[in-house]
Formats: sequence, C-alpha cells, structure tokens
Amino acid sequence: MPGQVLMIQGTMSSVGKSLLVAALCRIFYQDGLQVAPFKAQNMALNSFVTHDGREIGRAQAMQADAAGIDVTVEMNPILIKPEADSFAQIVVMGQPWTRLPARDYMHRRAELWSVVTQALDTLRSRYDLVVIEGAGSPVELNLRHSDIVNMAIARYAQAPVLLVGDIDRGGIFAQLLGTLMLLEEPERALVRGLIVNKFRGDRRLFETGVQMLKQRGRVPVLGVVPFIRDLRIADEDSVALDDARHLPAAGAPGMTEARLDIAVIRLPHMSNFDDFDPLAAEPDVNVRFVERVADMGHPDLIILPGTKTTVADLHWLQACGLAAYLIACVQSGTPIIGICGGYQMLGQAIYDPDGIEASSPTTSGLGLLPVQTIFAGSKQTVRACGRIAANRGLFANAHNLDVVGYEIHMGRTTLAADATPLLHITARGAQPTEDTDGALAAAGQVAGTYLHGLFDNDALRQALLTTLAEQRGKPRTARTTPFDRTAMYDQLAATTRANLDLEALYRIIGIEHRGQGTEWGEG
Repeated sequence: MPGQVLMIQGTMSSVGKSLLVAALCRIFYQDGLQVAPFKAQNMALNSFVTHDGREIGRAQAMQADAAGIDVTVEMNPILIKPEADSFAQIVVMGQPWTRLPARDYMHRRAELWSVVTQALDTLRSRYDLVVIEGAGSPVELNLRHSDIVNMAIARYAQAPVLLVGDIDRGGIFAQLLGTLMLLEEPERALVRGLIVNKFRGDRRLFETGVQMLKQRGRVPVLGVVPFIRDLRIADEDSVALDDARHLPAAGAPGMTEARLDIAVIRLPHMSNFDDFDPLAAEPDVNVRFVERVADMGHPDLIILPGTKTTVADLHWLQACGLAAYLIACVQSGTPIIGICGGYQMLGQAIYDPDGIEASSPTTSGLGLLPVQTIFAGSKQTVRACGRIAANRGLFANAHNLDVVGYEIHMGRTTLAADATPLLHITARGAQPTEDTDGALAAAGQVAGTYLHGLFDNDALRQALLTTLAEQRGKPRTARTTPFDRTAMYDQLAATTRANLDLEALYRIIGIEHRGQGTEWGEG
C-alpha cells in the first residue's frame, strides 16, 4: 500500500513553506514515522548533490536531513536554475536536461508530468508518509493550465492540503481567504486546514482573527506559528537574505568592534548562500551580504560566493565598482576567499570557446589567483573529501586538516606551474582519487575552492577564524560545540509542535497519533 501524503501550499512565495515542511518532517520522524519530503519543481540557485552525483534543490536536502534520511533525486525531480537574460537551466532527475527561455519552458512542462508522478510514486512506495511542498501560489490563474507543482499534484495524489499564509507581510485575510476563493471547487475541497505563519507578539491577540478565518473560510485553522529567529537552516532562495544584508558594517552603530566582520558579496545570481551559515553561527563573527561599495566598510574577510552565471556576475562586479574595490582590498592586506564561481572570478581569465555563458571567448578575471578556467559542456556534481594542502596565510593553522563537501560547477580550472593548491582531494563520490582543488595566492591571503560546505568542517573553520583573528588583532570567542543543524531542526520542530493542532493534523492525514516516539498504525 502506498504511503500517505500531506501537502503544504502557500498563498505566495516565501511564506515559509520550506521550513514548515522541514518542521513537519522532523515532528513525524520524532514520532516514529518514516517520512520523506517532495517538491515536484523547484526554482532555486541553492542546490545540493546526492550520493550518486545528482543535483537537487538545497531545501529538499535540508528537509530530508530533518527527516533523518539521506536525500535522493526523487525528492526534487525538476530543478530550475535561473540564468541571465530570462534563461534557465532545467535539471531533470538530477541531470541537466536543457537550457530554455522562461516562456518556452512554460510550454514544455507537460512533457515532465510523468517524471514528476513517477518520482512521487517511488517515494510513496518507500515511506510511510510523504510531505509535499508546493511552489508560489496555487491560484496564479495564468499558470493554472500548465501546473505540475501545486494543485495538479494534490489532485493526482488526492493529498490533503494545508494552506499557509505569512502574517508578517500583512494582509493575512486577503492571502488566505482570497486564495480559497480563487480555487476551483474540487481543489478547494482538498484544503483541510489553514496555518498562519511568522506571527510576532502575543498569540492571544489574534484569537478573533482565527475565528474570522474559520467562519469566512469554512476551513479549520490548525495553528498560528510564531516567527522563529536565528535559525541556521538552508532556505531555497535569496529572499531569506533580505534582513541579513542590512547588518551593520564594522565600526557602525550596533556592530561590536571586537567581532570578526565577514562581508559576502551578494552577486545577482548567487548560489548556495547557506555555505556561510556555520560562520554566522559563531558568537564572535558578523556575516553581512553586501552588494554596494558604499556598504562594504572595512571587513576582516571578504568572500566571493558561488554563482550560476560566473561571467555575467563578473561583469556586474566590474560595472558597480566592486571589482576595483576587491583588488584594492587585497593590496591593503584584506584576505579574500572565493567559492566555486567566486573562485573562477579570482583567476586570470575565463575561456568560453563554445559560448556556454559568454558571447566573448575570453573574459579577464580579477587576477588575484594564478589560475585559468575553461568552460565545458559537462557539469561536475559530486560529493568530495580531502585535506588542506595549504600551510600559510589564512590556512597556516589548517594544514592537513580533513574536510568534506560537494562540488557543483561548470568548467575546469588549471593552476600555474608554481601555484599552491588549497586542497588534496582523496575521494570523489565512492571513487578514491589523488587530485587537487583550489588555489592559494603567494602571500596566502587570497584563496579559492570549488568545495561547497567548506565551512561546515568544524576544525577547519575554527583554525581559519583563529588565524584571521590573530591577523586582525581581535580576540576569539569560539563556538564551544560543533556546528550541527540537528539542534536547529529540533528547535524548529518544538516550536511548530507547540503551535499546531497535531491531533487534528493526524486525523487529516489518516494515521493514528500515538504520541512522540511510538509505533504507528493507520487511523
């Protein structure tokens, strides 16, 4: 018998669907269910690599982690990675399918319906429960005819739907009641509960609002979930960074001088921004996402992150003055680390003979690392492990430390003959290897790597930050426990559990609720 299903849909993008799915996956896992997340189609630049080298949305990897399982490609069969000029790379079952302008993809989504349904069926054959996440709003009327991610999936699986609204944005009644009004009757019948998300303040003050939603929507309100601060859990898009980019620069009011100030350049097509969550979780570190020279201040470390469009974002750096600023920073002694596309930008040149990204076959880099990159048609998606090869500069105290991470990139980067690699790679996937990755500039203050997840490695992160603090003349107050998202999943689950009617939710799903950590049977 196939597993049960529950679907979380939102009134719009960024209402908190991804985190609610993670919370529910954690709750059901804690309660003894084998549960998996699913999102038919994800539009995001934050991605992750499965054990078999497939690429999926980072949010589904996070949700699987919360569910206590390893992520598989069936959990996100279609990933759309936006590029410049309204194009996007379409990744199907973890592998590049095609590159299309947005309007052409709208006409071709029907080709992928069987891929989506087969992936969901596979998950239902393996798990007790699949928690499905929708995308955007289910009542984008102009998109309804080609829907493969919202009500089309709910109707296919006959999944009970919980509709989520974001009260922090305002207009919660228009969000929830307006969405219900615009649904077709068979779709509306699938909506079994409403959730008010991101509530701030005294929950009792919204009691009359709950009653109004029940009366006018004729659907029960299953909970009012509070706004949860300081979660270091991967989100699927950079809207989550809108608050983070307004953190003060070093020396500004509200910024403690003693803290290490790390500025991450917020590139237009920045990817995998959760790479920096472990840094932000350190008690003596301030991480800012910055997109203007005027906001840079005088950071202790600058990071150039990954990007889906290296050449376009490099041109943006040059046009807005950040490229010249970064070069001047290095000349004055400020260290810089580049990750993936940021690593490519730090090099001497990027060659694109096949026009994969650029109209010109050669693009000059920032010239801060002795490397060159050539784009090729194939994409490298693999988990990797190795150890730090560098032994000077920022990495003076990190030599020979073991690290793990994952690679997602187009292009192959070669080092000059006398260049120092940053890493010795000992395995990619299940295959042992003797290879190198990344590079370190002569003075050791500029480094680059293809390895996402580098800062998740506790020993490496602490060694790097300690060296940085010594260089900048600042004290360290290091995190005393390893960076572990498990505690954050538990915090998210506990808050959600306390503010949802779980008894009603289990009745909606059709499984008997026997309490946390118990065995299960169908209701």
